[in-house]
Amino acid sequence: MKIWLRQHLFAIGDALTHLCKAPGSFALNVLVVGIALALPFAGLTLLENVRPVSEQLAVEPEISLFMAVDAPRDKAVALAEPIGAVLQKHRSSAKVLFMPREDALLSLKNKTGLADALSTLGQNPLPDAYVLKLSGFHDAPDAARVDTIAAELKALPGIDSVQVDSEWVKRLAALLAILRLVLLFLAITLGVVVVAVVFNTVRLQVLTQREEIAIAKLVGATDTFIHRPFYYSGALLGLCAGGLALAAIALGLQPLNQAIAEFARLYASEFRLLPLSSAAMLALLAISAGLGLIGAVLSVRRHLARLA
Repeated sequence: MKIWLRQHLFAIGDALTHLCKAPGSFALNVLVVGIALALPFAGLTLLENVRPVSEQLAVEPEISLFMAVDAPRDKAVALAEPIGAVLQKHRSSAKVLFMPREDALLSLKNKTGLADALSTLGQNPLPDAYVLKLSGFHDAPDAARVDTIAAELKALPGIDSVQVDSEWVKRLAALLAILRLVLLFLAITLGVVVVAVVFNTVRLQVLTQREEIAIAKLVGATDTFIHRPFYYSGALLGLCAGGLALAAIALGLQPLNQAIAEFARLYASEFRLLPLSSAAMLALLAISAGLGLIGAVLSVRRHLARLA
């Protein structure tokens, strides 16, 4: 165990020594990789801030059931029991309000100011209606069940049309799904860029140390011993670049929150962007170091094989 630990400490020290010999080149590579990582990191930060907001929205879809205009009142009132049965079947609770056609006409007159125009019609053109204010829908996917309930309610006798107002919930869910796919594509694309940059950086490092590598092989150094410092160099490059990307995003949140605060105040909201959790940051740093390690492994195995 001590020998294994000593070998890895030596490899880390050797990697740091060679990086310190060309700090300018290392810093430039960290900057390039950091910029590439900043884009998906920023996208993830945005999604993580939007996701809880979308989940905490009061998702209470309404279903409006309109009877046929010529449907008798007793038939409309009797529909309350079948409506309750449909809701019970789907284990959904709802506040069921019966809206007589007379009350609907009066409400329309009061809200639109079209009392005189509506009076000229001679008769009430509005049907009796039920308004169902559903509860128990906690997120957008859960609200998709509303369509099934609405379809069964529309099949009840005497129902002429059904109107569902949960379309905005579906649009929100679709938008978030698109953003996740875009972020995934961006992350994969820029991950390839990071691997390519590290690959080229380690390649140049291998070429500049080829004489040292040749001497090390002459004195009996194993391939693993020779490869290990390059692996650590790639991982350190990815780790530093990930830290730079997270630091840039943290610095950018403050001016961005100032602009968001002005916009959110117009909607009586206190929404602001928060940095990622410590666990998420550690995971992103691990991913950054892993990408650097992958680039280093690919580069070392290809170019050291040519020097053998």
